[in-house]
Amino acid sequence: MKLESKGLISLEINGEIYGYKLYQSLESLNRTNSQRKSAKELNISHTVFNRRILNAEKQLGFKLTEKRGNGSILTSNGMKLLEEYRKYLIQIAEPDNINIAGGHISSGLLESIDLPFNINVYSSNDNDAFKLAKRGVVDLLTLDDPLIAYERDINFIPIAYDYLVLISSPNCPEIKSIEELNNLDFVKVNGSAQRLAWNTLEHYNLNYTIKHEVNSQFDAFKLVRNSKNLHSFLNASYFNGNEIFKLDTRHVISLVKVNDEDSKTDDLINYLLTKGQKDIEKQGFIGMD
Repeated sequence: MKLESKGLISLEINGEIYGYKLYQSLESLNRTNSQRKSAKELNISHTVFNRRILNAEKQLGFKLTEKRGNGSILTSNGMKLLEEYRKYLIQIAEPDNINIAGGHISSGLLESIDLPFNINVYSSNDNDAFKLAKRGVVDLLTLDDPLIAYERDINFIPIAYDYLVLISSPNCPEIKSIEELNNLDFVKVNGSAQRLAWNTLEHYNLNYTIKHEVNSQFDAFKLVRNSKNLHSFLNASYFNGNEIFKLDTRHVISLVKVNDEDSKTDDLINYLLTKGQKDIEKQGFIGMD
């Protein structure tokens, strides 16, 4: 598969030019795992969304999506195509910018702070962001959960603490004891710090069922709040909820320096660890002091 950039919002693949609408659709589907939800998000009909994908698949000669339960996910080729577009967007950013890829929570934190630096942020889950970092197309990797760094013995820099709160459907009774978490149905957020919650449930020998999997904590929140008898563990910095696992799920929000040659990256890190701590705490995180 040969790729070449064309203009600012399209890529040429094997001689065919594909505009931003296709990539916009793939990006949305990667978040929602549902063609109908993505069509609604993009304010187009499901028929138009489906035709856009099918036409691209016919021209490319390979599948971009596949069925998964009641929804759809990207195939490995679909993810490769989306990653190439993400890489391209970062490459065409202003050269003086600090290019950052990271998990939704950690990258959202950096976007919410009024920083004295020009930054270009790509927000995804930790796993997708790590793939971009491995390619060397970003200067800084932000992690919602340091697991990736732990597993690979990569040095990471903690900039804040966070913990998980329990979010439940509106009709669910309030959970007052750990034992009441037994046999509940949950929404899992891929590439998040939720592993700490699952480990804790297992530590207490509690049974649980993963009913749905999504790629964004915000999608998990909407799904739980619009359903019956569903639960999820989400970051306290963004969501108000039951703090029953506050101590068990405390974790660091961290940075991994990818570009060792740009002093601006060091300056940003030093700022976040000093003057930026007050702004970090204002965003609902726990500072490093």
